[in-house]
Amino acid sequence: MRKLFFILFAATLLSNGNVYAQKERSVWSKTEANKWYATKGWLRGSNFIPSTAINQLEMWQAATFDPKTIDRELGYAQGIGFNAMRVFLHHVAWQEDPSGFKNRIKEYLTIANKHHIGTIFVIFDDCWNDTYHAGKQPAPKTGIHNSGWLRDPGTLYHTEPLLGDTLEKYVKDILTTFKHDKRILLWDLYNEPGNSDYGNKSMDLLQKAFTWAREINPDQPLSAGLWNPKLVDLNVYQLANSDVITYHNYDKEPEHAKVIDSLKPYGRPLICTEYMARTRGSLFASIMPLLKKNHVGAINWGLVSGKTNTIYAWDTPMPNGEQPKVWFHDIFRKDGTPYSEKEIELIKSLTGVKQTQKVK
Repeated sequence: MRKLFFILFAATLLSNGNVYAQKERSVWSKTEANKWYATKGWLRGSNFIPSTAINQLEMWQAATFDPKTIDRELGYAQGIGFNAMRVFLHHVAWQEDPSGFKNRIKEYLTIANKHHIGTIFVIFDDCWNDTYHAGKQPAPKTGIHNSGWLRDPGTLYHTEPLLGDTLEKYVKDILTTFKHDKRILLWDLYNEPGNSDYGNKSMDLLQKAFTWAREINPDQPLSAGLWNPKLVDLNVYQLANSDVITYHNYDKEPEHAKVIDSLKPYGRPLICTEYMARTRGSLFASIMPLLKKNHVGAINWGLVSGKTNTIYAWDTPMPNGEQPKVWFHDIFRKDGTPYSEKEIELIKSLTGVKQTQKVK
């Protein structure tokens, strides 16, 4: 979700790969991880939030949960052969209404499963806005990328000592409820730990997230994606404790290929959980074939253009709200028409959807 220049030096991290591994954490063996991956085929899809939601709370709170839009937009994804979505949760939605929140997750999973789509759920997140509240969410800021997206838990974790207890209950409740749910592919425990200049301050919650999750021992694998090679301590910990390796990369094909090559020696399944930023040269045309060739899961940022404003680039706001000539993220408009017919044809060719089949 932020700028990313990611080249991981495998030899260095391989030599230190178990520095932070904890004996009590039962990380899947490589054999277990690859056996799991062999049953999934090639995973491909998007990071998903319905076009009617500006952030995670607007997606999940009772007053704004929108199953009709979710159903329609996951239909667009099914129509181009996508089989996986990465979806962010937020602890405040659970804190305000634990039972209702879990029921809405169940409803989402029912809709996704109808479209033959598995789900990667994200628990914590260090990106974008640091303050948040339950209830009505802000309107989008014109022409600004992800103007309403929320960190979870953000700086409050470091200033409110009791929040840790709440977060532990939250993680354990969610994972206990869904630990055997076959519609869930993977638990992405922490999106871009160390972002927003937190650095190693995020290590404490990252470690606790894995500890809490291992105590519940879900059927699904656990991971936290690599995203910044400068955060060495976090990278080493994530690699040592992830059952399946996930990572983000928004670079062009040559740089992205180096990342894949650096991660292959770990011998675990690879899933790229964020890519595709057109103005940076991370394109479906070059990156998606690369990922398929290497049997790396391909989860791009953005499905349908909406309130998140992710058609605008991170660092190029357009205060007049004019639509950019080149969309940064996203594939479809709200009515299901694609940003690029050529991209749709390419995606269908890679996912095996017949070219005569129209997008739903």
